Amino acid sequence: MIEELFRLSQNFIKINNRDYIRYFLKTNPLEGRFSIVVGQRGVGKTTAMIQHILSCCNNDIFTDSALYVQADHFLVGNRSLYEIAEQFYNLGGKMICFDEIHKYANWSTELKSIYDTFPKLTITASGSSALEIYKGSRDLSRRAVVYKMFGMSFREFIELALGINLKSASLENIIKEHQLIAHNIINAVEGKGKKILALFKKYLEYGYYPYFMEYKNKELFHLTLEQNIHTTLESDLIAIYPSLSGNSIKKIKKLLSVIAASVPFSPDLKRLKTMLDIGDERTLKTYLKYLEDAGIILTVSRSGRGLRQLEKPEKIYLNNPNLIYAISGSAPVDIGNLRETFFINMANASHRITTPAKGDFLVDGIYTFEIGGKNKGFSQIREIENSFLAVDNIEIGFGHKIPLWIFGFLY
Repeated sequence: MIEELFRLSQNFIKINNRDYIRYFLKTNPLEGRFSIVVGQRGVGKTTAMIQHILSCCNNDIFTDSALYVQADHFLVGNRSLYEIAEQFYNLGGKMICFDEIHKYANWSTELKSIYDTFPKLTITASGSSALEIYKGSRDLSRRAVVYKMFGMSFREFIELALGINLKSASLENIIKEHQLIAHNIINAVEGKGKKILALFKKYLEYGYYPYFMEYKNKELFHLTLEQNIHTTLESDLIAIYPSLSGNSIKKIKKLLSVIAASVPFSPDLKRLKTMLDIGDERTLKTYLKYLEDAGIILTVSRSGRGLRQLEKPEKIYLNNPNLIYAISGSAPVDIGNLRETFFINMANASHRITTPAKGDFLVDGIYTFEIGGKNKGFSQIREIENSFLAVDNIEIGFGHKIPLWIFGFLY
């Protein structure tokens, strides 16, 4: 049995390894004894895990000191994760990686037992849906370090597409030095015969998920995103929350449909309850939380506590611009919503976003941003300290007017 898993592991490592190393491994080297990587479907967790294995094993795909296990693979069958880890450890194994862990019942209990029983074994686990990981990791809070992985930034998209290296920039640096940063990026991009705004348009359509390069046809790529949403709603949720009935799933799907039809969506909870035939407000907020944890939507509240504290969201967006194109199909995309979704998706990775009294977004309780096109003015935020425009369709900004695309360099 363990021999078959070794062969399967080597095959997966060979197939899924990629040359390009993303921000995630550069900033999160997964050095602890027990790491859990969470994130929505398709953001590159499997590749990151395999690159991590190879970096620890001198790029030897035939190593016998590391084992990659896809938790839902038929070869795992009725064998427990603990049993697999025990056999591997007894053969001298040092690192075991469990992928798609959310699909395995009682994963939290078994990983806890593996950690406690085999003190010299390094454990890494990942889940395509953050839902089960967050629920289960409470039992592991003293043992595991949980890392959240996001999709590709605009910077990473350019690096992967053009084969160049570009530096990320902090929000503070962008605010203070955006002209110089933009100038250097544009020079590097134009050195490859490309224009920054043309690349930005492509990124918004299909650049957030690293597997976009596998599809020459963007319509097929968008179809995979739709399928990922359906799988999350129709399969993952029921497996994770067995108490959810088929009728509950229908209501969650209808809720997403209502949101997608009018993003950015400002929810009227009473109206939504009636429309979806949901008995109480807490249940409705819980459904919204499921969608956000799964990486399908992003919410913005006044305090920033968000749906984890069951606070009413002021605005609801789809998680990223690629999902907007996927769900809209052949219908025209609302450019204002697209711009705002890009900004919050990039900034949300490392900053707290709330809704201000004036402007579109308040970042970290300090910086107010208004998002718009190149002719956008300061009239709405002129009197506000630390206020800025994030403006589309300009290559280089001036003063407090910053090009929107540069926020894709936050990571």
